[in-house]
Amino acid sequence: MIVNAESLRAASKSFRALFAESLSSMAKTAMLYSLLAMVVPSNAPSEDYSWLGELPQMREWLGDRVVHGLKAHGYSIQKKDWELTIGVSRDEVQFDRLGLVKPRITEMARQGGVHYDKMVCELLPAGFTTACYDRQYFFDDDHPVETRPGVVVSQSNKSVLALNATNYETLYNAMMARTGEHGRPLGITPTHLVVPPQLRSAGKLIVEADTIGGNTNINKGSAQLVIASWLAGHPTKWFLLDLSREVKPLVLQVVKAPDKLVAMDGTTDESAFTRKEFRYGVDGQDNAGYGLWQLAYGSTGAGS
Repeated sequence: MIVNAESLRAASKSFRALFAESLSSMAKTAMLYSLLAMVVPSNAPSEDYSWLGELPQMREWLGDRVVHGLKAHGYSIQKKDWELTIGVSRDEVQFDRLGLVKPRITEMARQGGVHYDKMVCELLPAGFTTACYDRQYFFDDDHPVETRPGVVVSQSNKSVLALNATNYETLYNAMMARTGEHGRPLGITPTHLVVPPQLRSAGKLIVEADTIGGNTNINKGSAQLVIASWLAGHPTKWFLLDLSREVKPLVLQVVKAPDKLVAMDGTTDESAFTRKEFRYGVDGQDNAGYGLWQLAYGSTGAGS
């Protein structure tokens, strides 16, 4: 094949069509980020999440309305820039070996969703040492909660208990009993148990087995099991999450999705001139952070 502007345009058109087809196929695949995180479109370098400081509840209307304003937490998520670029040698075009390039283009389309999954899942183990909107670690022993005007108590969503049926039930019940303003229950029910691959068997036993130790398993079906490979570096940590609401424990903030294939494939481009190489890439602008700690309970699993 003669390498000229026409043949490069044809190759680029083929790559873009393949990329679009792969994106469309990926859209039908269940990705973890869409389950675990509230996806927030953004058109700014950062977004403020001060509103997370309020979990208002209905009250009997006596007298004037009570307006729930934004608390001055000042919690924001700043965007980050990301890119993925591959090089295609001139020889691959010249000798019509573009079939070897196509798997790389397909993988580039896949990596957008993988990038989101990785970023969101890694928030969970990082939550033991990373602050959320109330300036406490996301998983902490002393989140301040104003149960009534002027009265602040500490609430915990952090544990060291190992994953077993008894400890699962302890954390499950603690989440259901969690209260908000005026000491009223928040109506939280855990929906998902998130574990690393090393705790797969323990997780399946707790929420899927009919019996445990010869006794009826009362926790069967109480939550869906999520096995996240991104947690493999944290083999004892496990997490209970309530993912039933529009607001979720984690936030994925997207300014620009990595859904457009761009090219540097002109015959006079610098890379073609100096390296006999054409370049194709994607880029995005996004970041992830913490939502409502009340909807999550994390355990290091370091205890018994």
